[in-house]
Formats: sequence, C-alpha cells, structure tokens
Amino acid sequence: MRMVDIIEQKRNGGVLNEAQLAFFIDGVVDGSIPDYQISALLMAIYFQGMTPAERTLLTTKMTASGEQLDLSEIPGIKVDKHSTGGVGDKVSLPLAAMVAATGIPVPMISGRGLGHTGGTLDKLEAIPGYQVTLSDTDFINQVAQENLAIIGATGAIAPADKKIYALRDVTATVDSIPLIASSIMSKKIASGTDALVIDVKTGAGAFMKTLPEAKDLAQALVSIGKGAGMHCVAVISDMSQPLGYQIGNALEVQESIDLLKGHGPEDLLKLVLTLGSYMVVLGRKAPDLAAARKLLEATITSGSALARFRALIKAQGGDERVIEDYTLMPQAKYHTTITAQRRGFIAKLTADKFGIASMMLGGGRQKAGEQLDHGVGLTLHKKVGAKVEVGDPIVTIHSNQPQVTAVASLLQANIEISDVVTPPTMIYQVIDD
Repeated sequence: MRMVDIIEQKRNGGVLNEAQLAFFIDGVVDGSIPDYQISALLMAIYFQGMTPAERTLLTTKMTASGEQLDLSEIPGIKVDKHSTGGVGDKVSLPLAAMVAATGIPVPMISGRGLGHTGGTLDKLEAIPGYQVTLSDTDFINQVAQENLAIIGATGAIAPADKKIYALRDVTATVDSIPLIASSIMSKKIASGTDALVIDVKTGAGAFMKTLPEAKDLAQALVSIGKGAGMHCVAVISDMSQPLGYQIGNALEVQESIDLLKGHGPEDLLKLVLTLGSYMVVLGRKAPDLAAARKLLEATITSGSALARFRALIKAQGGDERVIEDYTLMPQAKYHTTITAQRRGFIAKLTADKFGIASMMLGGGRQKAGEQLDHGVGLTLHKKVGAKVEVGDPIVTIHSNQPQVTAVASLLQANIEISDVVTPPTMIYQVIDD
C-alpha cells in the first residue's frame, strides 16, 4: 500500500476503506509517513469530505492509536461533556460539580485554549496549586471517591490526533467537519466514558459560524459516538456574544463559583441546566429532562454542588479558600471601562473579537504553549438586548499594562447600539442518537 495512492483516491472523491485508514494512522504515529503527505491527505479530506462510515473508521483508528482508559472500576454510568469552544465559556466548571452532586461520576478530560477560545484547564490553573495532571490510577480513584475529576489529556491518549491537529493548525484545515469530529471523539472514546453530551457552538465566537455548519458537525459527532457504542447527545448553542459576563481565567472561575452560590448570570445558568439535564438523564438519575432539571437546581439550593467543586479543588491540590476569597487568584492592576456613546439597546457584542481582546491582554494564546496572565480579562456590564443610556458602562478591561488603547479600540468597534433589537436564541437544536 502506498500513501500517494490513498491521497489520490481521496483527492478524486473516493471513499477510503478500513485498511487504508489504518495504514494512514499507523504511519502518522510511527513517523513512516512524512508531514507533507499527511498534510496532503488532510487537504483532500477538507475539500472532499468523508462519509459517515469513513468518519467512524477514522475515529476508531485514532482512538486505537494510543492508550484507552478503563473506568470499569468506577461504579455507575460515567458521563462527560465537551464544548467545541467559545468566549466566556466556563460551563464545564459549574456543570461538572452540579452533575457530580446528583451522584453521577464525571471523569472530565479537558483542554487548553488557543486563539480567541478559552480552555477549561487554563481557568482551573488560575486557582493556586490546582494540578491538571493525574496518573490514571489517581484519576480513577478520585472519580470513584468524589464523583469528579477534571484533568488534561496525556500524550498517550490518541497520539495520532496530536500530530494531525498540529498539522491542521498550520495547513488551514482546522474547520473540516470530519477532522474536527474525529479529533474530538477519538479522545472522548479513549477516555472510557459511557455517555457524552457535546455543546456545539455556533455564531461569531465559534468555529462553526452558521447554524447549518453547526448542525452538520453535531450530526457527525453523534453518528460517530453511536458507531462506537457511546450514547451521545449534541446541543447546539449560541456563541454570537460572550457567554456570561466574565471573560478571562480567574474572572471565569469567580463567575462559576457565583453560579454555584446561586447568583450566576441567566444565560450561563440556562445552558448549564440544559446540558446538565441531558447528562443526568443519560446517567439514569432522572427519568426525563424536567426531573433532571429539578435535581440540578436542588444541588445549588442545597449547596451540594458548591461542596463538590470545593472537593475537586482540594483533591487536585488547589487552594479551596478561593471559594470564599476570590482575591487569592491572580488580579489585574488596571481597570478601564468603556461606556455607551448613545442611548438605545445593545445589538451586538461580537464574541470572537472580545475573545481576541482578552488574548491581547495576555489571557489567551496565539501559539500553543504560550504563558498566560490568569488575572486579566473583561467584565461585561450589559448583554445583547439590554437598554443603555449615554455613559452607562458596557465593558471593563482588566489589564496588567496601563495602556490598553488597541484593546479598547477593538472592543468599541465591536459594540453595536441600536434603537430596536432582538436578543439571540440560547439553544437552537438538540441532536440525539
């Protein structure tokens, strides 16, 4: 078998079989296929796409390329959640704690942010001492004892994906649905969970800018999950404006704790309850979504979800005192507020531009491996649909540099005020297998 023949077949719109995809993934992992041929096939897939069967086969081979966790020692149905990424998306933090508080084991393997999207691990590392790396044994034991652990993936899980992802990032093939879907699902299947709820973002701050694109990706993810024997649900949610009111690592941890204390932002709570309800039903702790929602709401009023989050922090070496004292996390030195220049209603807060603004402050990465400033970010005072008068604060910039002219200009150019506005829909569609 020759790699050039596989490239040619896909370039011409052909369907690759199991042997060809196995040859490709084996060659990626052992280094026998050069980067230029891997990149050529990625570009062919980008333009020609893949059938559902091809996507499932590719994912299966990527999953099998490395270590696969065995979580069978943990009693109960293990349920995880994944997001395709957004701005202000701190959902995993309160969601995991709330679901764990209902008695469902949540073994969550998360990632870091890149570009305008934030990463769960980056947020957790704003908590002094929090360790995102655990051995497999410690990870399994913690989930068994606490119902919850949130860690980063090791290089042993789906190593083919690590190499392919790096090449996608430099060959303009990131936004390919077969490649996105196989990347996400290979790691989730290898992590050993029984069920998965995926938050597929759509809008300016998402990789899938349009609803049809998001629907195609959601269907691909659910199809792959079903083919691998994993019960999978995809929720398509809005990312046209930032989620919640805080953008930035320490700020988003603070907002997550606020939600668990019962006073988080409405849009964040709605999304957490929607995703969480599906997780609770999949975990068989409730017969339907309405009952699941009540269970989740009770974890806030009883304080059990906040207790789970505190236990998570403590178990992974973090300073649990941040629950009461947010100033234990990194803080910005300077604060600059942008105000409304006219009266009306907030019509647009372009999500990806707000994410880029946070990145410019040091809160995000332009390249993998860059160090972050966990204290910087943005606080929104108004969301789309809110009424404003001249001089009302719209966004505060938290920075560790006294001059933020470029950041302020970017934000001002992406705040739109009009006389009439319709707030965006939060949940567009749910796709179940």
